[in-house]
Amino acid sequence: MLINFKSLGFIKTKIVPLAIVALFGIAFFAVSARIWLPGDMMSPAPMN
Repeated sequence: MLINFKSLGFIKTKIVPLAIVALFGIAFFAVSARIWLPGDMMSPAPMN
């Protein structure tokens, strides 16, 4: 067999939770980045 089942257990217990936490961290940073923007950039874009 090419894939060892012990390596799949390692991926499920270590890599997948780490990837989920990293993805949450990136999303949290993207959402909270508005704190550091200048005040005039926080407002919506003008329509005309």
